[in-house]
Amino acid sequence: MLEQLLIFIVALIANFFSALSGGGAGLLQLPILLFLGLPFGIALATHKVASVALGLGATARYLKKSPLERQFALFILISGLPGVIVGAFVILKIPDALAQLALGFLTLSLSIYSFSKPHLGQNSNPKRRDFKGLLLGSFALFFIGILNGSLTSGTGLFVTLWLIYWFGLDYQTAVAYTLILVGIFWNGCGALTLGLLSEIHWQWLPALISASLIGGYLGTHIGILKGNQWIKRSFEIVTFLVACKLIYQYFK
Repeated sequence: MLEQLLIFIVALIANFFSALSGGGAGLLQLPILLFLGLPFGIALATHKVASVALGLGATARYLKKSPLERQFALFILISGLPGVIVGAFVILKIPDALAQLALGFLTLSLSIYSFSKPHLGQNSNPKRRDFKGLLLGSFALFFIGILNGSLTSGTGLFVTLWLIYWFGLDYQTAVAYTLILVGIFWNGCGALTLGLLSEIHWQWLPALISASLIGGYLGTHIGILKGNQWIKRSFEIVTFLVACKLIYQYFK
């Protein structure tokens, strides 16, 4: 019961801020699973399953406000899902320490870039929807999909900022796409692949899933109420913390 309570509290906090900023639940959720004794592969697969519940919680709130653009959502799925599968196969075969260090510095750059652009993502200005723009955007999403399938913290944040920078979405809309498409479909695909290659710790999933659903809904609700500027600041704080965690983890 003590383990379940600890897992629930940590997962609730992690998923609340992840829903608010568009990613980063692995910052707290995965380390607590490792701390409680799960091997890395099992912890990652279990975390991925719980992340699907985050997407479901966010979806329940976002779809009350406005539906996603179906063709653009399908484009994100087609671009990223193959990368997720590739990444899930890769992570179980190679040490990920250097990759996580690189991801830490890349994530730090997201925080710095967003902070240096005060007006970034405050208004929606769709762009690069021509063939060339979609093709280059697809390659980037495929690469982020590989990171999503193979690494653990903050890859949803990359999708959020890429949708803002490359396709001109505002923060609130970009976070909606990330939480629903990455949360449910990318992470669901990664969880299925990792579950087949490794295993899932089913005993802790009730606490993880319930916390993810509640945290995802509440974080999304607050983000919708507060608007783009609040989400932008949350994004910058979460990306900074994720980066520090990844870099510290390498050097400790």
